[in-house]
Amino acid sequence: MREFLDAFHSDELLPILDSISDAVFIDSKDGIALWCNKACYELYKVSPEEIYGKHVADLEKSGVFTPSVACLVMEQKKGVTIVHENKDGKRLLSTGIPIFDSNNHMTKIITTSRDITELVNLQHQLESVQNTLEDFKLLGKFSSDGMVANSHQMFHVLQLAKRLSDVDSTVLITGESGVGKGVIANLLHRNGRRKEKPLIKINCGAIPESLIESELFGYERGAFTGSRAEGKKGLFETAQDGTIFLDEISELPLTLQVKLLQVIQEKEITRVGGVKSIPIDVRIISATNKDLFELVNEKKFRADLYYRLNVVPINIPPLRERYEDIIPLIQHALRECNKKIHANKQIDSNAMAILLKYDWPGNVRELENIVERLVITTKEDIIMPENLPSFIYETTHSNRNKSLEPVTLKDALDKAEQELLSSAYHKHGSTRMIAKSLGISQPSVVRKLRKYGIPAE
Repeated sequence: MREFLDAFHSDELLPILDSISDAVFIDSKDGIALWCNKACYELYKVSPEEIYGKHVADLEKSGVFTPSVACLVMEQKKGVTIVHENKDGKRLLSTGIPIFDSNNHMTKIITTSRDITELVNLQHQLESVQNTLEDFKLLGKFSSDGMVANSHQMFHVLQLAKRLSDVDSTVLITGESGVGKGVIANLLHRNGRRKEKPLIKINCGAIPESLIESELFGYERGAFTGSRAEGKKGLFETAQDGTIFLDEISELPLTLQVKLLQVIQEKEITRVGGVKSIPIDVRIISATNKDLFELVNEKKFRADLYYRLNVVPINIPPLRERYEDIIPLIQHALRECNKKIHANKQIDSNAMAILLKYDWPGNVRELENIVERLVITTKEDIIMPENLPSFIYETTHSNRNKSLEPVTLKDALDKAEQELLSSAYHKHGSTRMIAKSLGISQPSVVRKLRKYGIPAE
């Protein structure tokens, strides 16, 4: 060790340290800069003359080091490694090592710094590729369950559904009619621990109010006129150890909402006409195409039940907001219809362009119905624009005319900003990288993403 310390002042070691690409600093035990090699100028834009004799704490205050690794070594009395940025925004890996004499007294501090910006960028790219591969695996896994998706919005929905499959949290699925709320409920059940048990689906709006209580909770014999002599199990009992899916939950009468709340809280039901409580172990998934919170404000839905059902919400965006899903959905529906009637129909590119411009107010359900209608009613193997329903022509023509209407400068700028942010988000993925690419601060990026409803990292 002594020979090594003496070599600091030799004519052999310093030229060697001066020739390497890593920045090398030598400081005294008290933090006074003694020497640095030529690479220090490349990474820190500082010459030896500018730092010689100065204390590392003063150099830190002046912004040369952010932070000073030597200061950290002096504080901790041991080696320190950190990742930080220089003035140019490059990512540096810096290591400070204390040198001790034979009496275990610190005599000097050696600090080395290396530019790892390219390595970090490659790591981010690798993570992005891995995430994309995971997305494709996720879509491949779920496509067999009837889910077809290609948009980032649906990626997020599927990722959330995947995470929720393994837990028993109560889920509320929201979205317009026809977006696929039932499909997501299927995914949650089939990929969860209850998949071997029943999935019972109930449309709360399709059962008459006079019958819905007995359908849900069952009844004892002689409970009412016309009932079975032996009584009947309700759908909650039928779903025991499995999942119960309450579709159109907003249509549940207020009187039944109270009883459903009791079932969720107490995990037991009582049949109509009965007094015995029956323990229930089911996972509850509900869905609605209405704004339940607004119904709560209007006193048409119980607030306590709303908060019990809305433990984890999943919102499925309408088809008009996930443009990338339209063609895959059309192609999937076309394949299914061709298989069903043993046909080989295809859609002309001009007809496909018209279908892409349509708003699809009925969402995926409307799309599937229209494709099936086209396959059945078109005599030729190629579905042409003239084969499309007239209302699609009229709607797309009306939308095209609307797009030509003048807009305010603010609206145009907002739209341009939203598209730019969306593109940067899909390219970079993180708010830090978006901020760097757009030349704005990270808090500004987070605020603007929230403004336009673009999901942040």
